[in-house]
Amino acid sequence: MGRTNVTFHSAGIEIAAHLHTPDTPASGPRPALVVGHPGTGVKEQTSGTYARRMAERGFVALAFDAAHQGASGGLPRGLEDPAQRVEDFKAAVSYLTTRPEVDAERIGLLGICASGGYSLAAAGGDHRVRAVATVSTADPSRQFRLGADGTQDPAVFQSLLDSAARARTAAARGEDPGAMEVFPPTAEQAAALGGEHGAEGFEYYRTPRGGHERSARFLAWESVDRLAGYDAFFAVPLIGPRPLLQIIGERAVTAWMAVEAHQRATGPSEVHRIAGASHVDLYDKEEYVGPAIDRLADFFTTHLTTRLTAPGRPATAG
Repeated sequence: MGRTNVTFHSAGIEIAAHLHTPDTPASGPRPALVVGHPGTGVKEQTSGTYARRMAERGFVALAFDAAHQGASGGLPRGLEDPAQRVEDFKAAVSYLTTRPEVDAERIGLLGICASGGYSLAAAGGDHRVRAVATVSTADPSRQFRLGADGTQDPAVFQSLLDSAARARTAAARGEDPGAMEVFPPTAEQAAALGGEHGAEGFEYYRTPRGGHERSARFLAWESVDRLAGYDAFFAVPLIGPRPLLQIIGERAVTAWMAVEAHQRATGPSEVHRIAGASHVDLYDKEEYVGPAIDRLADFFTTHLTTRLTAPGRPATAG
């Protein structure tokens, strides 16, 4: 497979991306996917894995770093801005429409973890997107407010909002606002705070298994209050009649979020469970990633094989 470093702009911010292309000949422009990374992730991690694997199945796949994160521009660093994250997806679609190897009328979105939630919001408002799929769906706003498993004590988020408010005041006074640590220093502390899910996140992001130097260790405090009033699933009803596929691990504590999004869908919608997998298992473990890729390839092959002559009206691919 080919991989090219590319850049494009999202609301004036330069976005760093990898364009993955198949190495097999094609008779014309190909269907394409925008692939988004989990919260705190970068394109060199699981989103890059999925982009490469989908390129092996014949799709052009663009994996990008969100604005304010990874190798992309934007200040402050480590900002998790949901509106900007949705705009990044739309800007990525715009970029793909300019590529000669891409059929602009056959573009889909693939979001992993936090990007799963953001991709749903982006697809709802962008009719250029023909189909959307997610892996380990998560809405960061719900996860911050309610916890990964949906049972978090409300006082936890109220405390985070207190810290975010103090940081904004400090910044206004010219002081260092500090930043919110994403993971505690040890795996044991991560497990104590977040159970198995927290321990798995630490193992992926903070060990040689999946760690990367540009993966976020801290988030800007203002991320918290930007997420407070956001709902990544608000636009799910607008996706229909376009199809939606959500792939989740059978053991994922976050599965309730995919189910909630599924219940809001107005068009064809499927929740596909991978036996034995947790949320993080689907990032890189081949026994789980392989079946996920098979299902994704089937889904996008089915729904990106025709071109649109008008919204909602398919025509045979040329």
